[in-house]
Amino acid sequence: MGILSPWRGRIWRRGDEPASVASVPNLISLARILLTPVFIVVALTNPEPSLPRTLAALLFAVLIATDFVDGQIARSRDLVTDLGKLIDPIADKAITGSAFVVLSLLGELPWWITIVVLVREVGITVYRLVVAQQVVIAADWAGKAKTMAQAIALPLALLPLQAWLGDWAVWVCVVTMTIAVALTVYSGIEFVLHAVRGR
Repeated sequence: MGILSPWRGRIWRRGDEPASVASVPNLISLARILLTPVFIVVALTNPEPSLPRTLAALLFAVLIATDFVDGQIARSRDLVTDLGKLIDPIADKAITGSAFVVLSLLGELPWWITIVVLVREVGITVYRLVVAQQVVIAADWAGKAKTMAQAIALPLALLPLQAWLGDWAVWVCVVTMTIAVALTVYSGIEFVLHAVRGR
């Protein structure tokens, strides 16, 4: 097989042979990780607030949307790999975690909220990776709802809605972010309880 054997295999097409570590879904996940610092730089660029914030929100939305794309491609074409299982959640947490950090750096989100979210996300991701050899823990409804809520709340918070729509737009961001954070905490607690019961 040789040391380069993991690079051989299917990249896009369906088939019975193993998928390559350079498959399209894995390349998408890698691109999402590499573009996360670009998102941070754009979001923190501040000479003309409206344009950088809008571009940052759009980039964030694209990076989140491609999470669903690479997962769908991997499952539908049987291109799931161990590398993909590793880097896909890393990409997710890097993107959403960086958005929370950016909002806190801009003074628009209390740091304690960002810290709580990061502890939940990083802790559960590390736990999933540690036990991955014994059992694959699928996302439940709470985890999926949390992801969807974050995918809505974070780009809304990044957009300059107050400059466009006035002060009432702040409440839209407050409500959506509150829901996202509440679901993040709830899903984390539920995950821990299920893990304890499972053990």
